[in-house]
Amino acid sequence: MSLVGNLEDLGLGDILQIVSLSRKSGVLSLSSRNREGKVVFRDGQVIRAVSSMFRENIGDLLVRKQLTDLATLKKAVLLQKNSEDPPRLGTILAEYFGVSRDAIEAAVKEQVETIVYSFFAWAEGTFAFELGESEDGGSTSFNPLQFMLDQGLNPQWLAMEGSRILDEKRHRGESLEDEAPESTVDIESLLGEEEGPETVEPPAEAEMPTPDGPTVFLLDDDLTTGREMEKALRRQSLDARAFVDGHEFFAALEAAIREGTAPVVLIDLIMPRLNGTGILGGLEILARVRKEYPHLTALVLSDHPNHEAEARVRGLGVPAVLPKPKKPEIPEERGKQALRVLAETVAGLLGEKAGSEAATVPAMFNLGAELLREMGEEEGAPSQERGPESPGLHLLRGMLEELNNPSLGGGIILLVLRFASELMNRAVIFLVKAEEIVGLGQFGIETTGEPADVRVRRMKIPRDEDSVFTGLLAGKGAMKVRLGEGRWDNYLKRELGGSANTEVFLGPILSEGKIVAVIYGDNFPEKKPVGDTDALEIFLSQAGLAMEKALLERRLRGKDAV
Repeated sequence: MSLVGNLEDLGLGDILQIVSLSRKSGVLSLSSRNREGKVVFRDGQVIRAVSSMFRENIGDLLVRKQLTDLATLKKAVLLQKNSEDPPRLGTILAEYFGVSRDAIEAAVKEQVETIVYSFFAWAEGTFAFELGESEDGGSTSFNPLQFMLDQGLNPQWLAMEGSRILDEKRHRGESLEDEAPESTVDIESLLGEEEGPETVEPPAEAEMPTPDGPTVFLLDDDLTTGREMEKALRRQSLDARAFVDGHEFFAALEAAIREGTAPVVLIDLIMPRLNGTGILGGLEILARVRKEYPHLTALVLSDHPNHEAEARVRGLGVPAVLPKPKKPEIPEERGKQALRVLAETVAGLLGEKAGSEAATVPAMFNLGAELLREMGEEEGAPSQERGPESPGLHLLRGMLEELNNPSLGGGIILLVLRFASELMNRAVIFLVKAEEIVGLGQFGIETTGEPADVRVRRMKIPRDEDSVFTGLLAGKGAMKVRLGEGRWDNYLKRELGGSANTEVFLGPILSEGKIVAVIYGDNFPEKKPVGDTDALEIFLSQAGLAMEKALLERRLRGKDAV
């Protein structure tokens, strides 16, 4: 199993916590603006990290820390190269040259932490997590960039500390990029090998024109989108300023009003509310702007069409929702071009409004068609293929936050069904009891004569008889199978609809080491396979942990009551 996607959709802190809680081994590969990095996990603990921005090797580190000198290091390297089963360099230095093993481990630990913390500044780019033991985690192979720990670091602690360091740097106005020490050890002379190609620096940004147009306050919870849109607006001579936090947005808006400025507000529709929950926070922001600053011009953006939300936007006096490119497309040239066209459209609308008292934002216009024409494509033509991304990944971060909401209560099953609805046409949650499997909830099931929920809740399948669930309950984990011709598989076909050719996804929800529920999903009546379910499987593992936490809290409350 693998998980791939964009750092804009799922941040490094979230990825670290997911791997930690799942206790998996594997390699997380990161790529951002010609920079490459890797974090190696063993049983959910970080044991190694490397980055193209940190060319310092273990020899550099130990010499810089004055734990050894160059001559001793060269002897240790030669001893390692001439060994049939070469140990790690730190082991040789400790056993043969009297260097403190604890000091080496402390230095390597510090370096691993520094490299991992540097990744938190990579707000854009891609990631790929591959499960399984990797050669990068091998204890014997020598690599000049080898920083590996015997006792791994807790990823959850790294996530919290990395976020704290990044926030402090932002608060102090410091550069978010760490400056790596210069190399002091000539590895080529020690090993007779080349290190690899030099890192390519990203091109410098083009000089921005001096803003002479209206002031625009853009609120978008995605940092990369906000930054790129701000640049695109500034190229249209608009005095644009991007915000990712609603509270900061309103504080700046209030200050601007006091100074006699009337900024145009540009609000992203899909974002959390001011209290951090939900996904349509843009409606709350717009309603507050309309109430407190009714004289301001407001425009709304969205990368996900939603007819109900758009109707509510129109009800608040904004006649159209302007489509913007999706977050994974922003780093690509296609996405940047779409933002440029969007910025030109916004500038044109504001120019019309400024040039005529009667001019208003047009009631409706097909900006999507305008974007296609601008990029030389006809409406309806197939779009360029997006970069690889695990289906459902864009939901994972927000849904995990909802899962950790202490007021969630019994809504865990509903969250699982919501997540599955993004990947499959229909799904059913079954509770696993001591002697039988019983239906609990569903989406997408079509029935005649009685409500689908009623039919699902009366479904019962004995645990001790053969069915499509047998392999899953035997501990085989999530699987994709086809319904058979046995008694209980035919029962499922009859009650839910389907055929033997229907591919079915089965995913367990575990609590306290036992399967307590199973999600059954498929794409019926379509005959297409279920597809990639990696993100859903991760969410199921977290749902089980959330159930354990809720159960523990209920037990503690019971003891307190006694």
